[in-house]
Amino acid sequence: MITKKRVLIVEDEKPLAKALLIKLQFDGFYAEIAENGQVCLDKLNKNTYDVVLLDMMMPVLDGFQTLKEMQKLEKMPVVFALSNLSLDDDMLKVKNMGAAKYFIKSDTPLSVLVEEVKKL
Repeated sequence: MITKKRVLIVEDEKPLAKALLIKLQFDGFYAEIAENGQVCLDKLNKNTYDVVLLDMMMPVLDGFQTLKEMQKLEKMPVVFALSNLSLDDDMLKVKNMGAAKYFIKSDTPLSVLVEEVKKL
């Protein structure tokens, strides 16, 4: 039996989150949305995900704080950091914290994100 890859979309911009959800589900993934970092951590404590698409700038708990907390998990999922900040310091920081990739949202079509998830 082939199980669907589980993807958690952590994004406070509702239209983007919904678009990613639809695209991932259409391509055969099981996907859910968490609207901020705290909801993400709550979901990660209850369920297992293969990939987390993590926005870096969010209310309640931002992506940096969320990623720091995710490092404490028994099994950390693959994390793709998403941001509109193209600062080299931020890119290096999230990679050092365990993110597999860093994508600039304004420069990355949804199809590219989905293709990267498929490669895993």
